[in-house]
Amino acid sequence: MTTILWLKAFHVGFMVAWFAGIFYLPRLFVNHAETQSKEVSEHLKGMEKRLIRFITPFALLTIGFGIAIISQYGLDWFASSGWLHAKLSLVVLVVIYHLYCSKIVKTFQNDANTRSGRFYRLFNELPVLALFAIIILVYVKPF
Repeated sequence: MTTILWLKAFHVGFMVAWFAGIFYLPRLFVNHAETQSKEVSEHLKGMEKRLIRFITPFALLTIGFGIAIISQYGLDWFASSGWLHAKLSLVVLVVIYHLYCSKIVKTFQNDANTRSGRFYRLFNELPVLALFAIIILVYVKPF
């Protein structure tokens, strides 16, 4: 039982670090989309690039520890945990969101952004909704 608790602790810790970056990165996109200053734009490019590189290992570690937890509980537990299947579906969507953020970073790096700050403000809400749904699935286990 001690092993599973350590795995869960690391899983949640890396998830918190990953989501902190996932919440902050689109805020940088908002500022970047709204600036008219070349100097500010260049500064934001550096921040965006460093942040996506910083949080990507957290995403991978979160997923790795999640897989380790599933393997510790076993396939019977996995097969009977409907809430976990829903959670994993949301995690896949968050990974797609993360990859899309990487694409947006490259778009800004190439000075090719065509989206408004308003778009990025709305875009920033998606991982919040996913996180709330994931937390409910993990703690309430509605099915």
